[in-house]
Amino acid sequence: MTEMVYGTAPMRVGEPVIPRWWRTVDRWTLSCVLLLLCVGVLLGLASSPPLAARNGLPPFYYVQRQLFFGIMAVIAMVVTSMMSPDSIRRLSVLGFFATMLALICLPFLGTDFGKGAVRWYSLGFASVQPSEFLKPCLAVFAAWMMAAGQEINGPPGKALSLGFTVLVVGLLAMQPDFGQAALVSFTWMVMYFVAGAPLVLLLGLAGLAVFGGFLAYNGSEHFARRIDGFLSPDIDPRTQMGYAQNAIQEGGFFGTGVGEGQVKWSLPDAHTDFIIAVAAEEYGLILVLFIIALYATIVLRSLHRLTRERDVLIRLAGTGLITLFATQAMINMGVAVRLLPSKGMTLPFVSYGGSSLIAAGIGLGMLLSLTRHRPQGEIGDILLKRAR
Repeated sequence: MTEMVYGTAPMRVGEPVIPRWWRTVDRWTLSCVLLLLCVGVLLGLASSPPLAARNGLPPFYYVQRQLFFGIMAVIAMVVTSMMSPDSIRRLSVLGFFATMLALICLPFLGTDFGKGAVRWYSLGFASVQPSEFLKPCLAVFAAWMMAAGQEINGPPGKALSLGFTVLVVGLLAMQPDFGQAALVSFTWMVMYFVAGAPLVLLLGLAGLAVFGGFLAYNGSEHFARRIDGFLSPDIDPRTQMGYAQNAIQEGGFFGTGVGEGQVKWSLPDAHTDFIIAVAAEEYGLILVLFIIALYATIVLRSLHRLTRERDVLIRLAGTGLITLFATQAMINMGVAVRLLPSKGMTLPFVSYGGSSLIAAGIGLGMLLSLTRHRPQGEIGDILLKRAR
């Protein structure tokens, strides 16, 4: 019925799947993701050999694993991007409940690997962090409920999405993983705003989030220590933040040179949370700006395509996915330059980590699927016809 009213774009009958995918997918975004993966491998060559030496492993052990997980992420991204929006929705609903169950079972079956937070399942040869896979599924799942709530006689979708999001935030805070909890909360609020939420209500929810942070500060020594360290005017040069600050200052505009950086020998998380410090020290501001430009291109290209999309579910889901992606990147880089307190969050497609790489591939694959050109009129065409 929609096509009868608004018309459709020409469709090439009998076109094979791969040529049709290549013609309709955003190749700029796809290229930027591949470049980010290449940068990640390049920085892994610099940052991971010291860690391998400390653990008695071959020098390029972590680089080989990052390359393997990167290939898996690309495969997951391409396969997911070939799916239809309906298939993305079904995959997200199933994935959401599966990862929710995994989160619930974490306190009983998970491990903390000596880091004080039970976030992983150990498989022996690898580990899995279910919260990484939960985030993109939650974004699409919440968008589906919000979109359904806007239909005539539809369910209370916004209230339901809020309920599930609060449940997820509570499970993440119990690990504790306040960084991921804040990321999920912020993403839902952006989606809620795009869905037409009153500003007063959003301000009230923001106030509740601040109150929750106050409770976490008073109830978690780990959280309070990170906040106090962030607010302190002095930086202990022997802490991770101190090493990262010194590395960024030493790098300058052109960097100290390939392999000449020293921060990788001091930072235990140089290949994950503080990978941008390695980039700044060895390659300078030039590489950092290049990385930021790649992220900005992905975000702007995706938002440009979403503004022309008339399907409410696709607009909301795409907004949630790109908010997750962009905010996580900003948090990681903001922590490295001390604009934000330490969060323990990876840089998408650049940091080492199997779960984060593959989950990021799935999330960007969903976004690429939702932003593909499809045989339907764009929202601008509809508004123009109505104006006439």
